[in-house]
Amino acid sequence: MRPENPAEAMVWKTILWTWPFYALGALYVVGPVLAWLIAGLAVLSLYLGQAIRSDMRATGPIPPVVWAWIIGMLVMLVALWAGHLNWDLGLKQTTKSSIGWAKGWALLALFPLAGAVLPIRRELLIRAHCRLGFWTLCIAPVLLVAPYVGLPERIWTSPLKAVGGPGPEYFTVFLFTFDPASWTPRWQFYAPWSPFAALLGVVMVLFALEEKEGRWRAAGIAAGTLIILASKSRMGLVGLLACTVGPRLVPLVLRSWAWAGLAVFTASLAVTGPWLLEKIGAGVDGFKSARADSTRVRATLQRIAQERWQEDAPWFGHGTVQPGPHLVEYMPIGTHHTWFGLLFVKGLVGFIALACPLIWQTSLAFKDAALSPRGRLPLGLCMVVVLLSFGENIEIEAYLLWPALLCLGIHARECSHSFVQGVP
Repeated sequence: MRPENPAEAMVWKTILWTWPFYALGALYVVGPVLAWLIAGLAVLSLYLGQAIRSDMRATGPIPPVVWAWIIGMLVMLVALWAGHLNWDLGLKQTTKSSIGWAKGWALLALFPLAGAVLPIRRELLIRAHCRLGFWTLCIAPVLLVAPYVGLPERIWTSPLKAVGGPGPEYFTVFLFTFDPASWTPRWQFYAPWSPFAALLGVVMVLFALEEKEGRWRAAGIAAGTLIILASKSRMGLVGLLACTVGPRLVPLVLRSWAWAGLAVFTASLAVTGPWLLEKIGAGVDGFKSARADSTRVRATLQRIAQERWQEDAPWFGHGTVQPGPHLVEYMPIGTHHTWFGLLFVKGLVGFIALACPLIWQTSLAFKDAALSPRGRLPLGLCMVVVLLSFGENIEIEAYLLWPALLCLGIHARECSHSFVQGVP
């Protein structure tokens, strides 16, 4: 497996160089730069048509779902400007936030555009992730023993933080961190914090499950599982189960015996329902109590964001996040939850701008997963994005989530070609 054109070469090398880029504190810069470069190549390929070199010609027109992402993210920018204008945040803050949009929300449209237009193979993404998993397994022993042999939590913070970003942790190289609730070590690998690392582990497992060569598949699955377990994230454990098993169960919606079994199960709930609800409730309570402080802070942030959105700025939001009170440990209002964060920062307009393309993309992947194995990986990736949106802010993590976004664009292209050809 080797790149066959410049676009594939850029994607391939960027994934394989993840750890060196992390060591330089450069990952937050590399993601947006790659996005604008390959999206520019996609636009150039569409514009030049047959005049461009043969291995870089557009694979077809932009699929409708990718247009939805483009329009949605442009609406997000308009909502940002409207929010800044309504709250008189000034030209300097508006310019800074617009640059932030170019490094965050814009990536949710740029990578699907590149995947849909450029001749990038999903097999290349799969193999690259498995090779990244192999190098992660090689590096993992040093990370895992670091807290027990007296090595420091962080090595250094890159001077690249001068380009600006959500915080210094995006440019800091960590060996591990201590959980402030239990003072036990947690690992975040090449992510800025552990819960996000866990979802990146789920993405690695999803890609690895599609690998055809056994040794690379084993490396990817082992590395992804290690990242999930070492991060000690509840969200990662849920994602590992739901996002890998769920897409493989979707074809059952076309099986009559599955519907018959569901009918029997539903009827049995008349007897077992109360007991089952009690057990589920106990499980949910145990899940929340595993990190009770985190659950409390997140719930309070969401409540404050919702109340402030409804009372102050229902349509275009507050334009930017704002410092939270001591009650939430001074965490910024508008963080730790994509949907409540959108309502607070960009209002109902921003909420709809993300919801519409994400629902469309997920529905497309769900339908394809029901019809063929081709849809399993895209559906799993959509589920990761949805799961991530309920615990993190997607826009500030797109710089590491970009291979999944690129794959969603590739899948949109595949579905568009199948529709034109009249095959499932």
